[in-house]
Amino acid sequence: MKLTDSHGFVPVAPSSGRFRPLGSDEVRITGGFWAERQRVNAAGTLPHIKHWLEREGWLPNFDLAARGTLPAGRRGREFSDSEVYKFLEALSWEIGRTGDQELEEVFRSIVTRVAAAQEPDGYLNTNAGRPGQPARWSDLEWGHELYCLGHLFQAAVARARTRPDSDDGLLTIATRAADLVCDAFGSEGIQSVCGHAVIETGLAELARVTGEPRYLEQARLFIERRGLGTLRQIEWGQQYFQDDMPIRTATVSRGHAVRANYLAAGAVDVAVDTGDAELLSALATQWRNTVARRTYITGGQGSHHQDEAFGEDWVLPPDRAYSETCASVASVMFSWRLALALGDASYSDLVERTLFNVVATSPSTSGTTFYYANTLHQRTPGTPAADDVVSPRAESSLRAPWFEVSCCPPNVARTLASLDAFIATADGDGIQIHQYAASSIRTRLTSGQVVALDVETDYPRSGSVRMTTPIALDAPITVSLRIPAWADGAELRVRSGGELVSSDVVQPGWAAVRRAFLAGDSVELDLPVEPRVVHPDGRIDSVRGCVAIERGPEVFCLESVDLAAASGGTVGDVADIRLDTSTPVIAKDGVPVVRVLVVHDDDRPWPYADPDPEVRVGEAVEVPLIPYHDWAERGPSTMRVWLPVE
Repeated sequence: MKLTDSHGFVPVAPSSGRFRPLGSDEVRITGGFWAERQRVNAAGTLPHIKHWLEREGWLPNFDLAARGTLPAGRRGREFSDSEVYKFLEALSWEIGRTGDQELEEVFRSIVTRVAAAQEPDGYLNTNAGRPGQPARWSDLEWGHELYCLGHLFQAAVARARTRPDSDDGLLTIATRAADLVCDAFGSEGIQSVCGHAVIETGLAELARVTGEPRYLEQARLFIERRGLGTLRQIEWGQQYFQDDMPIRTATVSRGHAVRANYLAAGAVDVAVDTGDAELLSALATQWRNTVARRTYITGGQGSHHQDEAFGEDWVLPPDRAYSETCASVASVMFSWRLALALGDASYSDLVERTLFNVVATSPSTSGTTFYYANTLHQRTPGTPAADDVVSPRAESSLRAPWFEVSCCPPNVARTLASLDAFIATADGDGIQIHQYAASSIRTRLTSGQVVALDVETDYPRSGSVRMTTPIALDAPITVSLRIPAWADGAELRVRSGGELVSSDVVQPGWAAVRRAFLAGDSVELDLPVEPRVVHPDGRIDSVRGCVAIERGPEVFCLESVDLAAASGGTVGDVADIRLDTSTPVIAKDGVPVVRVLVVHDDDRPWPYADPDPEVRVGEAVEVPLIPYHDWAERGPSTMRVWLPVE
């Protein structure tokens, strides 16, 4: 099959936009926070996922399909096929990044098993379409057939971009299935949509790789049909599926948070590649309102447990935060597409916040246990999960090795494996740095100018970032640096030949340096990463009277392990403190340290009074906070992000 995509090793390759993404063939993370996460992902998470996919039967389901013995023996939920496809996508990015031959053999063996399960007309699903199973496309609300294929298409795109000459056959599997989808759901076909969006993004990216216009048109049809009420009513309403109103008229994200963000990401793809400015504007409005009213301080989204959904405006309870890991992965996909299309730095601000405080929080330091949901306030110590038992879908406890609904581990894996592609972009004039990590950038601008840039930093431990050009550039270029919204007072310096050329204080947004760089010239950015106290909007009732502590891009939390140690064991519950606001937050070795006052329980028989019941506070304790992404690494604990001050 002829490939038309030439964008490199990138998860998203829009046909146009403000910026061109640079993939892992052009940007390589070389050290620091994210390099360690990628190392753990490759060494721990990927083999862990493979083990559980085999053990729980989700991979063997394809073998049963190939032998014609389904439905007998099939295991897993109706969408378990998708976890295999997300795993294949993660493998594709990791193989493209490192060339790992053992992973290549794993990849090829799985593709062979998937290929054997595909039916002659291209249909591929282990849970439907055979005698004794639901008929094809008969349960669009819950069947997840199109959802699974969307992840298959994304896996095939990843493979086609990282190994365009591969003979493994995954792209052929995907295009056969996509052709069937277009036949079944085209303009004269089934006039409906999948209850779980993601097919839209898969089709749009597949169109970019293959040049097949039918795939983009089918993605457009699915976007235009959404919101027309074609899916059945359920107890949570059609907004659960985003099928309650057309996407063009919606002003904020609603319903199931994963579905909503996947849909929005696919809609950006369609808007960009069809030149639909009206649709793109509507999506930018939805993003802006959702960030302003329905997003947690961590970047997490979704405050409803029962339907994994967004709450209404300002409904962001920390102890009931669902904040599903997959919703944050999908949020990153949505934000990144808007960043590429429109160029506003705020989109990459949210990508950074979400990566550090949700995506990095889900996996343990070993990469073999995970959070499904990400609470901001743990009221009771969690229960350690057995390392060989599948857990029910976790809402808030300690990380678990695998879940009955285990969408999050492979979603995290594919995100971390492709993370190099979120670092930088290019346009005709230069390079834009969106995320700060020690990295090497080598690319060619559309003007033909070769650009080489080496980034040195231990961010977020410090806010010092140094970018050096190892070779002289033929002509002037512009290096643009994202200044996060929290980084008031950031300083930007340029040096040439070891001498200071310029020094400026820059404002949040984009800061640009344009010059003809000589070999050894450097751009130095100092971002202020002192701890800062953050106050919530007064309309968020659940955290009124509380503050949170941030440092750089990281949100910090108070964990009972540290509270007990600081108090000599006399205080062990994070519910028993008030933050002493008369003492500033200080940093010791980069760690925020706060002074808290211990609340004494006076055994009141009734917790309400007129006038206000007084809270008795006693001794003061200095206690260190930890990055939220590190909580519960030391065993069961209570934890809170929002600290009461009154």
